[in-house]
Amino acid sequence: MIKENAIEFNLIKQLTELKYIHRQDIVDRKTLEQNFKQKFETLNRVRLTENEYLRLREEIINPDVFAASKLLRERQYFQREDGTPLYYTLVNNKDWCKNDFEVVSQLRINTENSHQRYDIVLLINGLPVVQIELKKGDISHRKAMQQIVDYKQEPGNGYGNSLLCFMQLFIVSNVNRTLYFANNRNEHFAFNADEQFLPVYQLADINNKKINYLHDFTDKLLSKCTLGEMISKFMVLVESEQKLLIMRPYQVYAVNSLVECIDDNRGNGYIWHTTGSGKTLTSFKASTLLKDNPAIEKCLFVVDRKDLDRQTREEFNKFQEGSVEENTNTETLVRRLLSTDYSDKVIVTTIQKLGLALDGTNKKNYKERLQPLSNKRMVFIFDECHRSQFGDNHQAIKEFFPKAQLFGFTGTPIFDENATYSTREGEYASYKTTQDIFEKRLHAYTITHAIDDKNVLRFHIDYYKGKGTQQPKPGEAIAQQAVVDAILDKHDAATNSRRFNALLATASINNAIEYYQLFKEIQKKKLAEDSTYSPVNIACVFSPPAQLIAKNGDQQSQKNAADIKQLQEDLIQEKEDNKQNPEEKKKALIEIIADYNKQFGTNHSIDEFDMYYQDVQRRIKDQQYSNEDYAHKHKIDITIVVDMLLTGFDSKYLNTLYVDKNLKYHGLIQAFSRTNRVLNDTKPYGNILDFRSQQDAVNQAIALFSGEDSGKAREIWLVDPAPVVIDKFKAAVEKLGEFMEEQGLVSEASEVYNLRGDATRLAFVKNFKEVQRLKTQLDQYTDLDEAQKEKIEAILPTDRLQSFRRSYLETAKGLRDIQQKEGENAPPEIQQLDFEFVLFASALIDYDYIMNLIAANTQKKPAKQKMTKAQIISLLKSNSNLMDEEEDLTEYIKSLDWEGGQSVESLRTGYERFKEDKHNKELAAIAEKHGLEMVPLKTFVETIIHRMFFDGEKLTDLLAPLELSWRERRVKELALMEDLLPQLKKLAQGREISGLGAYE
Repeated sequence: MIKENAIEFNLIKQLTELKYIHRQDIVDRKTLEQNFKQKFETLNRVRLTENEYLRLREEIINPDVFAASKLLRERQYFQREDGTPLYYTLVNNKDWCKNDFEVVSQLRINTENSHQRYDIVLLINGLPVVQIELKKGDISHRKAMQQIVDYKQEPGNGYGNSLLCFMQLFIVSNVNRTLYFANNRNEHFAFNADEQFLPVYQLADINNKKINYLHDFTDKLLSKCTLGEMISKFMVLVESEQKLLIMRPYQVYAVNSLVECIDDNRGNGYIWHTTGSGKTLTSFKASTLLKDNPAIEKCLFVVDRKDLDRQTREEFNKFQEGSVEENTNTETLVRRLLSTDYSDKVIVTTIQKLGLALDGTNKKNYKERLQPLSNKRMVFIFDECHRSQFGDNHQAIKEFFPKAQLFGFTGTPIFDENATYSTREGEYASYKTTQDIFEKRLHAYTITHAIDDKNVLRFHIDYYKGKGTQQPKPGEAIAQQAVVDAILDKHDAATNSRRFNALLATASINNAIEYYQLFKEIQKKKLAEDSTYSPVNIACVFSPPAQLIAKNGDQQSQKNAADIKQLQEDLIQEKEDNKQNPEEKKKALIEIIADYNKQFGTNHSIDEFDMYYQDVQRRIKDQQYSNEDYAHKHKIDITIVVDMLLTGFDSKYLNTLYVDKNLKYHGLIQAFSRTNRVLNDTKPYGNILDFRSQQDAVNQAIALFSGEDSGKAREIWLVDPAPVVIDKFKAAVEKLGEFMEEQGLVSEASEVYNLRGDATRLAFVKNFKEVQRLKTQLDQYTDLDEAQKEKIEAILPTDRLQSFRRSYLETAKGLRDIQQKEGENAPPEIQQLDFEFVLFASALIDYDYIMNLIAANTQKKPAKQKMTKAQIISLLKSNSNLMDEEEDLTEYIKSLDWEGGQSVESLRTGYERFKEDKHNKELAAIAEKHGLEMVPLKTFVETIIHRMFFDGEKLTDLLAPLELSWRERRVKELALMEDLLPQLKKLAQGREISGLGAYE
């Protein structure tokens, strides 16, 4: 095994071959700053006095990495001692290749609280912008990532108070596997059980072949000009989130191919990047690079619908505030097209507004006014380049802008097989495929690539089989009653007990209305029969008849109607449906919105449909919040749709699609892809329940959109069928049993506590994690028959599984405590451990569930139907959702009157009061022990989390309000912190705060 110092030596040697200068003299903060000062003076052709340099250093070092990153890329102003101005840059921003590139090793930055040493740091013009952490081949790369996270979160670390604040990129490698990720503020820079905040990337070539080996990675990414280009061009500073993003390899290749095509004026082209791969970021970066191209007059980013216009504009402005403005109408679009203002060079608009602008029959003479642009070089980038770019619109653009270049981004290209658009006779009659319009494919990153990279999820498809003789035929509808019954029966399993939510895709507006009424009736009946039934929250959204909205006559109604017509341009079924019996559809939608207002306390109306539509989308995304933070009654479980939300809508917490409409090719892929956004292991795949037996359509779509490797597409796209996973589950349980037997123990949860040694306990953790991972997957299979359910239960009965979960959580928490307490001194196998407690959040036990369960079991009912306190506590201890509150909840449950018949609300209130009382008693005891007043101590505890861990204030300063003399303060602070630590950790729960370990 190669040692770390040998890996480091080889990397430095390779970097020097790439023309980096190895600076062995730069070993600490002082030598780092001396080198930067010399580089700064050379670049800006200036000599600074010592006082000027100290003042400059004070101005540029910023603990906020986002602010420092902006400073790195912009021209700045500095006033010299004699009053003269100095306009400077920190690096050569015009040509990053012409900066000085240096490599240093084992740089040590000592601060008040830490003595961190960094393996390899790359300097550009004297500034540390890349850090490389290296590990031996037998150490996980994740250990190196966690080390960087821990370094960044230490109070007073060098990333906030030295030139390290300019760090842009981290690279971790154990030689055989190399990954990279962007630096960020601590709130965006952590590993978290609920969701991985830290996006980590793997380098790949243009064909998406992974580049893992450190030597190959270095050659590909770390050559001087490539690294400079990556930092200057392919990192995006997201203004709205104050966050740094680095583009994935396939995004970089796509942007480069598009920009090169424009630079060389080589006609049109399209980018095939699958849904969910970040097309908006790719197109944004392409657009902004074109902004600085003097040969291009305008770049128009064109979308199909008004809601996508708003969404894209918001996304662009999220990346860069004010980068695109709203085009409220066609007149505004025309004025911006004619504007010479730099801010109007990139414009986001809809194809409909563009069509009106080029309509020569329009009374406002838009086309005539735009005539000065007709011979200019224009670039049009189309998002999801489907139906609206074919035929007349394409012809109008090409005729009016003969020098224009057209580019399309699509996740589902139109091929001969899925081409359904029919054009009129004439020159453009043959334009029916994406390639016909855009000439050539510039880059492809298909869903097969994305699933393989774990950028999107695979699919589990349950083809509804019916009951008894009720066997649906391919493409035919079955009774809606059967569909609703099946959905209500399967929904909790499909959505991981409502941790996620679902869409129901229907074939028509009439069907959607019928389904909505049916859900209301059936759930009302269930509730009447069983007061403990928890209804599924249903919403329904479809576009209203625009012609009826316009009938009101006023200007706002006319605008609302125009907006609806624009929305319907890509909602073909809804547009056609609204022509038949529009009054009935309007009446039904008014009733649906009224129900919605009553349920959610809103005040929407059909006349302002867009506000209602936006609210529905927001509530679907609100599923991300726990029921404790945001009660389930405010969320939507199932949204009934026709065309809406089946394209362009993204939510990580939407995991299920119920299908009662015929789908084909790109329509099928677009609809299915609403479910496959990656979250974590509680969401192993996108769930599809198809009520129309569309196996053939699915197979055809997979074959068409699989890309080059269609032979393995089904294997990559679809999860293993239930029997295969059941066999894997059985094998994992048997392996766990064999492990226990090897330790001389019976395979029972109680025996886990007899395991000896950390390595043995660690082996148990790893074995049981695999058992739980497979069980989590099986729990969300909706197509299990009774025999399969019985087989799963026989392999590992539920009560034994829960007992093993308890043993796992207690064992893993013990190992985690060792990892956190001992840090790098912990045994190597514990340092590597990734506990993934998230797997155990996959059951339905959360705060809301526990409170409802207690309420149900404190009611008077036959004893055999009730759960005891001990059983509920056992259930609580077997799940990680409430690990941090387990102790308090257990004590609270024990204190309850089990025959009191309490409501959920009274239980919630009682629990909050219980925690507050307990907290106050603990604080009172600490105050008495340390001779402090209770009120200032409580104030201190309530404010310390924010001020110490967000504002970086020192503990000694925060202790001042406690009226301790300075002589007492240092002596008492550690003793006080030792007692306060449990309280502070509770307050820090869920806030991604670390640093408390310094006082443990």
